[in-house]
Amino acid sequence: MANILICDDEKDIVSALRIYLTGENYQVFTAENGVQAIEVVEKEEIHLVLLDIMMPVMDGITAMAKIREISNVPIILLTAKGEDTDKVLGLTVGADDYVTKPFQPMELLARVKSQLRRYMMLGGDTPRQPKKESEMYQIGGIELNDGSKEVLLDGEPVSLTPTEFEILKLFMQHPNKVFSPRDIYSKVWNDEPYGSENTVAVHIRHLREKIEYNPADPRYIKVVWGHGYKMEYKGNE
Repeated sequence: MANILICDDEKDIVSALRIYLTGENYQVFTAENGVQAIEVVEKEEIHLVLLDIMMPVMDGITAMAKIREISNVPIILLTAKGEDTDKVLGLTVGADDYVTKPFQPMELLARVKSQLRRYMMLGGDTPRQPKKESEMYQIGGIELNDGSKEVLLDGEPVSLTPTEFEILKLFMQHPNKVFSPRDIYSKVWNDEPYGSENTVAVHIRHLREKIEYNPADPRYIKVVWGHGYKMEYKGNE
């Protein structure tokens, strides 16, 4: 059973989300502001967070940044229309996805299940398995082990969110192949790629910050203007 934290100061939304999620046999924890959300993540085994952006005491963006210091648990932002700037900032700080209020219950549940499935596949609540050579990929100084869900950069471990891991794996499985933002969104999020360009761009920017020594002049994840992104490595160019 997955444990889901709902953090929102609107009681009606929390009540509705609790009904939807408990109906799917998830265990639900709640918080009314960012401070409470951090306390729950520290004390409980949380597998996914639904996090509102605009809240008293501590807003969702600040809370998410602090949660990211202690956990790679999937975070889905609950945003209002017109909060586009906050959506981009949230994705940059470490959100995995967002849902715009008012949301459709089935859309929300689909996104929750997708993020949980990815998190569990990455060993979110299970012991790490022994490495299998057949599940390993290497390009330059980056090593990705899909069995143990580990990424090394020049021998040092890199902490990625589940979404970042899947994007990197997609690239490393198909070196030099160009993927459009729509392709990446469809394959990683398993969802229709409407309005996906900005979401993908922000996640790739965040991934670059972790695997590139100079994200402004990347060695690995390259832009192919007008087409998308590809993974390559040519050493010291």
